[in-house]
This record gives sequence, C-alpha cells and structure tokens, in this order.
Amino acid sequence: IVELPLTKLFPFKDHPFKVIDNEAMFDTAESIKQYGVLVPAIARPRDEGGYELVAGHRRKRACELAELETMPVIVRNLDDDAAIIIMVDSNLQRENILPSERAFAFKLKLEAIKRQGARTDLTSTQVAQKLSAEKVGDDAGVSKDQVRRFIRLTHLIPELLSMVDEKKIALNPAVELSFLKDEEQTDLLEAMDMEQATPSLSQAQRLKKFSNAR
Repeated sequence: IVELPLTKLFPFKDHPFKVIDNEAMFDTAESIKQYGVLVPAIARPRDEGGYELVAGHRRKRACELAELETMPVIVRNLDDDAAIIIMVDSNLQRENILPSERAFAFKLKLEAIKRQGARTDLTSTQVAQKLSAEKVGDDAGVSKDQVRRFIRLTHLIPELLSMVDEKKIALNPAVELSFLKDEEQTDLLEAMDMEQATPSLSQAQRLKKFSNAR
C-alpha cells in the first residue's frame, strides 16, 4: 500500500459506474475527513505515466471533496481483462446501482471472461458463452438469464436507458424495447413524449414483434 497523489490517479477507461456528488458522496467525504480512507484503492501503472484506477473512483472523489492531496492505493500490474473483472466486482458490491451501470458492467465482465477463457479445445463457442454468463451471474448472485437481460439494456438509445434508471420504464418492457432499431426507439420516444405515457410489457412485446416483421 502506497500513498499516491490524487493528481496521478486517472479513471479506468470505459468505467460504467457514475461518480456523482450526491448526499452519499458528501457523507463519504465527511467520514474520510474524520477517519481517513479505510479501504485502499486499487490501481495499475499507465504506460504514459501515473496510475489507472481499477477500484476506488468514488473514494478518490470523496478525497478531493475532503481536500486531501493523497490516498492509499494498492498498485498491481494487471492486464486489461483482470482489471475489468476487479473493477466490476468491486463496484457491484455497492447498494443502489443503476440498471444502466449494471448493464454495462455485466457486458464488460462477460467479454473479459470470454477472452480469458478462450480455448481452442471447446467445440462450440456457444458452450463458452453459456459458461461465461453463468460465471458473471454466480458472482453477482443472479441467474445467467438475468445477466443477459441486463446486457440487452445496452442496446437502448441513451434517452430510453435514462428512463429505465429513473424508473419511468420498468426492466421487463425495457428489455423488449431494446430489440427495436435505433430509429424506431427514437420514434417511440417522441410518441411517449406526446402521449405522456410509457409502454406496458404487452405493448413493448407487440412493438418488438412489429419490428421483427418489418
């Protein structure tokens, strides 16, 4: 564990978890002022200098708010896939994770595990994909089907995905809507704005069916 300047810590590329200055963040900053950082961050050296945060993005922000200049960090030499898995697992333990965060985190981890487990002796890539989804689900305490459902949300246009985060659209209808083409999702967004309503599950399923028939 080493004390590193905050200015030398950089965010993880494609980090799917939001770092927001909300009440929880201010509470964390206040706690750090009183007791310091109790759990060190994890980072890896960057070729261009400094360190890339793998775990501890929210702690770094809380340290900034607490007006600290350094924070304790465990430095490890990690390849991309190992870093992704640690980054996702450390964040999925938090409460109040948004559906969009979970969706992109599951997608990142699934792709990393697939790359780590790529084997030429597997006769079917479908077998490898099934095992990878089960691994992601087991680690997160959900089924492989739930993992796939969350990953489907990454196919939503940003405006619709934000509505899922805001609980304006439920998960089940959102999964069905993710099968619509981007231009169809945009048209749906305009229709929803005009009608001031969101589709039910049965309506979303019908929209998916119409889209597939086109």
